Amino acid sequence: MPVVFRHKGFRFFFYSNEGQPLEPIHIHVRHGAAEAKFWLNPTVRVAGSHGMSAATLRELAAVIEQNRRLIEEAWHERFGKDTAF
Repeated sequence: MPVVFRHKGFRFFFYSNEGQPLEPIHIHVRHGAAEAKFWLNPTVRVAGSHGMSAATLRELAAVIEQNRRLIEEAWHERFGKDTAF
């Protein structure tokens, strides 16, 4: 499970197997037992969450938007450049 970065105790990561066929670019975020998944395109938005408040999800979406380029580069490095979605 490749970790892309950490922020305020939250871990931003990909699962090693992101589905067959590969899902569009997204990032998972975990803190303790709470987890969320965010799509990156066309805009950053919550795909699903468990154990996180709406305020936390909004904050995480802003952090993801600020780090969007880093996440996309890490995605392409991990899963290949042909996964633009």
